[in-house]
Amino acid sequence: MLLLGLTGSIATGKSTVSSILSSPPYSLPIIDADILARKVVEPGTPGYNAILSHFQSTTPDLLLPFPDDPKYDRSKGAPLNRPALGRRVFGDSEERKKDRAVLNGIVHPAVRKGMYKALLGAYLRGCWAVVLDVPLLFESGLDTLCGTVMVVAVKDPVIQMKRLRDRDPHLTAEDAENRVRSQGDVREKARRCEERGQGKGVVVWNDGDKAALKGELERVMREVARSSPRWWAWLLLLCPPLAGLAGLWNYWRNWVINRRWKDGELKAKAKL
Repeated sequence: MLLLGLTGSIATGKSTVSSILSSPPYSLPIIDADILARKVVEPGTPGYNAILSHFQSTTPDLLLPFPDDPKYDRSKGAPLNRPALGRRVFGDSEERKKDRAVLNGIVHPAVRKGMYKALLGAYLRGCWAVVLDVPLLFESGLDTLCGTVMVVAVKDPVIQMKRLRDRDPHLTAEDAENRVRSQGDVREKARRCEERGQGKGVVVWNDGDKAALKGELERVMREVARSSPRWWAWLLLLCPPLAGLAGLWNYWRNWVINRRWKDGELKAKAKL
């Protein structure tokens, strides 16, 4: 089974690509890290309690009022105020970076557990491929598990900022810039993706409209299908030992590629 890692940055169109891939003619199962991240911090969960323990004393507006819905279980606690939490963790200051690291340490382990359960289910159903939709795919190290990485990117950063503020008009220019910076430069992610080689790292450029995006995605998926044909997925399903060996080879190959990328980045910084 091909594990297709989908990433990008905020307001580059990653969610739109995910939606297209989940629909015909692709009809691929999607494991969405954002959805899992919301589930693992719902009221009453260990993640929710950990966030309250760390952030509530210094974030007065961390919780929203209880909903009017009579079916809402108030014993689990009030809903999180996500914009307030976002303002607390997004930014370049050392304090914001530390807070973001704490939040990631709460959320990421629970999300990984949910991902692995969903991956096992997709494998047992005999899926040709499954999409792992993760905004911070490289940063979390999950790219080492993926047979192919797809980055949805824009060449013009002005387009990215405009889309973000059109989508979330409540954001100030500073808030929008902080959110973009927190997910890294998407053009650098695109270069890193292409380092993986043909069919193993593909970039979907999304500077145009949705029709242009669909055409670009068709081109990229043809490349992915050539490098990971369906017969190979069925062979791995029927022969689990071979699937295990293929997984180990894929992990080692990706580790080498990542090491080469990081060494190149260190050398580039040393020259500055």
